[in-house]
Amino acid sequence: MAMRTEGAERAVGGGAERSVGAGRAGVLTAADELKRRGLRRMKGVATGLLVLVAVVYALATWAEHSGAGPWAGYVAAAAEAGMVGALADWFAVTALFRRPLGLPIPHTAIIPTKKDQLGQSLGEFVGENFLSEEVVRDKLRSVELAQRVGDWLAVPANADRVTAELATAVRGGLRVLRDADVQAVLGESITRRAGAQEVAPTLGRLLEKTIADDGHRRLVDLVLEAAHTWLTAHRESVLDAVAGGSPGWTPRFVDRKVGERVYRELLRFVTEARQQPDHPARATVDRFLADFAQQLQHDRETRERVERLKNDLLNRPAVQDLIASAWSALRAMIVDAAEDERSALRLRARSFVLTTGGRLSSDERLRAKLDGWVADATIYVVNGYRAEITSLITDTVAAWDAPTTSRKIELHIGRDLQFIRLNGTVIGALAGLLIHAATRALGG
Repeated sequence: MAMRTEGAERAVGGGAERSVGAGRAGVLTAADELKRRGLRRMKGVATGLLVLVAVVYALATWAEHSGAGPWAGYVAAAAEAGMVGALADWFAVTALFRRPLGLPIPHTAIIPTKKDQLGQSLGEFVGENFLSEEVVRDKLRSVELAQRVGDWLAVPANADRVTAELATAVRGGLRVLRDADVQAVLGESITRRAGAQEVAPTLGRLLEKTIADDGHRRLVDLVLEAAHTWLTAHRESVLDAVAGGSPGWTPRFVDRKVGERVYRELLRFVTEARQQPDHPARATVDRFLADFAQQLQHDRETRERVERLKNDLLNRPAVQDLIASAWSALRAMIVDAAEDERSALRLRARSFVLTTGGRLSSDERLRAKLDGWVADATIYVVNGYRAEITSLITDTVAAWDAPTTSRKIELHIGRDLQFIRLNGTVIGALAGLLIHAATRALGG
């Protein structure tokens, strides 16, 4: 009977294995296959022990009836109790995963029938015991993340690796971006931002501060210097301009005299204004610029004219082309710098990584601040998404069919459960032997 029962259990188990492997192709992984082979070996050992005690019981019973002596009764009692223990534990272990012998016995096949409740309980257990704020903070504190990161980044070889990875990411990101899209977004952003911001008051304040700091005088000196240089090199151009503007009936020598007088006066005026810091012309320019600065800030008409000029300038195709070309130049410059290991960009990035690693290694306050930020961010994610995290467990278990769930759990813990059968056989045999011995000692 015991052999038939164990054989039926193995048949039921083998059928479940075939159904899982055939009906749900790909469910069992290579690791599951190893566990399955180990489980079958342990089942064979437990079943073999049950068969052994059954044979011993049969032989001891035959020997006792044949008059072999009292020892046969002791052996038969121990073997009988061992069989009972083995069968009881076989039933208990089997009832976790399936219905023993396929019989609809109440409270059997617990895992398949309670699969969803088990998944929900497992998710709640993980959420309450592994994703609690105290557990997460204690774990992050023990990890000393900032110290480890700092020590790692402070190593030059690691800094080189980080810099190279950053350069690769930058190059990849810039190459993935479409220039037309970036240029369109950049152009629209600059145009919208510049169009929404009134520039006249800002220009007025800037001009006013420049005048107060005498910064405009360098510009005036530059203009006067350029004018003097041009007049010195283009005397004939001035004479021709004067002659071309005179009436046709005037003699040419008169036009020449007038032109030379005009040229000398222009050259004298520019020379004096250039050489004399207190020249009246300079004071006139100062007053003009000061008045213009006030108009830019407070005169409505001037501000509106500046806004119209700004909008007209922004909408010109040449300005949009300039924005587009600026992005292309910037992109090419960054890509070239990222590819060159000796570029200033790569060297500065490497220096920054090394400096950051050194500071993290030596500055306890900085490490504490960084660890605090990481802990707060992690706690925020855990508290805000605990349900989503634990639902990964419950949803995964809920998505499994009952046989698959039962089989996977059995593959992970079934081998250890077979030791319950072995222990049940041994403990049952010892208990039966003690009971028989006590019975005989009491005269039973």
